[in-house]
Amino acid sequence: MKPPDAISFEIKVLANLIKRKLDDGSSDGGEDGLTGMQGWIIGYVRANSDRVVFQRDIEKDFNIRRATVTGVLQLMERNGLIVRESVGHDARLKKITLTPKANLLHERVVQRFMEFENDLRCGLSEEEIASFFGIVEKLKKNLK
Repeated sequence: MKPPDAISFEIKVLANLIKRKLDDGSSDGGEDGLTGMQGWIIGYVRANSDRVVFQRDIEKDFNIRRATVTGVLQLMERNGLIVRESVGHDARLKKITLTPKANLLHERVVQRFMEFENDLRCGLSEEEIASFFGIVEKLKKNLK
């Protein structure tokens, strides 16, 4: 039975729909086989190419658990998308570097996410979008 007017329930349903849609669209033609999360990580590492990115950065900025990030990064490494290399000042830390394969996929990933974002915004006014982001910020603040 669906909880009546439960914000958390509706957000969970929406998150599931988003994940499913991103993951389903990830294998368009079976070319890349990327999940949505892998695409986000490629974009994140590219966007932060001016600095060294570590696993803990992804954990913090994506607000996901260490075990989850570990699993995704291990799969990305096995699939030849990233390389994790030790850094000189602390052998426990491994910087994340995109491979040429990931860099080639990046443009398709960006295009797919732009199309997906446009689909999400379809039928929404600028005021509704601004209101949505305002509400999201308030909800995040309530949870901290």
